[in-house]
Amino acid sequence: MTTTTTTRLRRALRREIPSTIGLLADERDFAAMRRYRTFAFDDHPTYLKEVEALLKTLARQGTHTTVTLFDPDEYASYCAETGLDPDHPSSRSRFTDHLATTGARVTYTGQPLASLLPELVDAAVRRATWEYATTVLATAGDCADCGLDLGRDAFDRATRLLLRLLDGAGAGTHHLVCSIPAADDHLLAVLHTVRDDHGTDHHDPTAAAEFAAVLAAGIVLAAPGGLVLRAMTPGRPDRLHGWRLADGILAPLTEAEVFAAYCTDARTGEPLPPEHGVDHRAGFPLAPDPDGHRPGHH
Repeated sequence: MTTTTTTRLRRALRREIPSTIGLLADERDFAAMRRYRTFAFDDHPTYLKEVEALLKTLARQGTHTTVTLFDPDEYASYCAETGLDPDHPSSRSRFTDHLATTGARVTYTGQPLASLLPELVDAAVRRATWEYATTVLATAGDCADCGLDLGRDAFDRATRLLLRLLDGAGAGTHHLVCSIPAADDHLLAVLHTVRDDHGTDHHDPTAAAEFAAVLAAGIVLAAPGGLVLRAMTPGRPDRLHGWRLADGILAPLTEAEVFAAYCTDARTGEPLPPEHGVDHRAGFPLAPDPDGHRPGHH
């Protein structure tokens, strides 16, 4: 076998090997890694520039590349647990490989780093929200009176509530947001869905499961959450509907309450101008859940 053939075959084999890059997304995380002598970079902008150049090179070579968030605190804990020297490139490589299967990640498809970074942070937030919500459901326990799994029951009820929301919204494009305050976090889930004229809903099933899990966590925690739905139909103004979650029930907000919620700055309480071309509507009533009020638990 000639040297040229060997080189060509190795290059072909290299294209078959996926690559994962652990990215330090912000200045704080970057500064934390600078305490390691073997970390080569001095400033964050240069680091990001070199990461983007590497991504482009890998893409030109035909390598499938994913990007994940590199958290210095998690890295230090990982090294302590595994007995690795944190001040060694191979340790960072092993941690990045660990993140490839356990962390939030985004596939690089040629998008600019300025677009990839928010996408990656959003994926990380969604994953953390999912983990928190599912932990709430998994640890809810059983009903003392009937033995029912409270987490599973809440998830089933949340799924039925979501279906009734989509039924009430009808055909068109819908954007739903569910917000649940928790003891040490704030859970937020978003679902974008399209219902066609045949009554079929088209959306990401993972996003729908995340949405139902957050709503279910609110039911289990008996948290005073809220849900809003933006209905979009071609040729008509967008319609905004809202509900408050109380005792496991989505109670419709009035038109005035929906207007106030959308036209008030959440940080300052100051009024905001209403969005042009949007109708603020009361939340529509949802059919009662036949399993929504079993005796002995909520």
